[in-house]
Amino acid sequence: MSKGVLVDITRCVGCGSCAVACKMWNSLQYNNGVDTVGENAELAAEEWTVVKKAVVKKEQKTAWRFVKQQCLHCLEPACASACFSRAIQKTKEGPVVYVEELCVGCRYCMLACPYNIPKYEWDKTFPRVRKCQMCASRVSNGEAPACVGVCPSGALTFGDRAELLQLARERISSGGYINHIYGEDEAGGTNWLYIADVPFEELGFRTGITTKPLPEYSESILRLTPAVGLGWGAVLTGLYVYNRRRNEVAREEKISSVKKGKKK
Repeated sequence: MSKGVLVDITRCVGCGSCAVACKMWNSLQYNNGVDTVGENAELAAEEWTVVKKAVVKKEQKTAWRFVKQQCLHCLEPACASACFSRAIQKTKEGPVVYVEELCVGCRYCMLACPYNIPKYEWDKTFPRVRKCQMCASRVSNGEAPACVGVCPSGALTFGDRAELLQLARERISSGGYINHIYGEDEAGGTNWLYIADVPFEELGFRTGITTKPLPEYSESILRLTPAVGLGWGAVLTGLYVYNRRRNEVAREEKISSVKKGKKK
């Protein structure tokens, strides 16, 4: 059964514990000049989850809301559909993961994502595509993602997606929330779900997204252009060879560096 996370924006206090836990679990770098909490917080190659501060209007008054951002892990991910090398894959438990060894660096996943999530290591010699993996190894063992486990305010709830939708509906019916579960239907549905007390467009969410799974659009186009598909296959083969050699060179340089260090 597909697992997911319900984010209750009304309960988030903007502490940033989730962002710290994400960095620790995934061995991501600190102090990259990118904010992980606040109005300027942005997802980046080493920032897989951030907490964005949004200024909203609530009962004619200015208020703050904090929005956790990360990959939404679509039920039918457009990024995986666009990836010809299978570097982006969806696991049976729900996480959409990136397999570095298969990536050819085409960045089609970045173009396909409706939420602008995947980021590219533009400053690296051998760049990768980077994004939240939803702690796939933890989820496969029945454990919650690292960010969920450290949330002190109960803003994050991990569980079966169907049960999270039911919980979201119960909270909405109790009052104080807008009648919308973000991620229930957007782009065919996502494993990360959100509820809030103000319209999602005020919180920086992309709204008006089709409820139809995006891979259906790309697959229909590919069926009409077999020649393009064959041509892309040739390009992909060349990129694969390049990528494989790139990894070999990186390993050789690392081994050479270690040997030089030992000689010193």
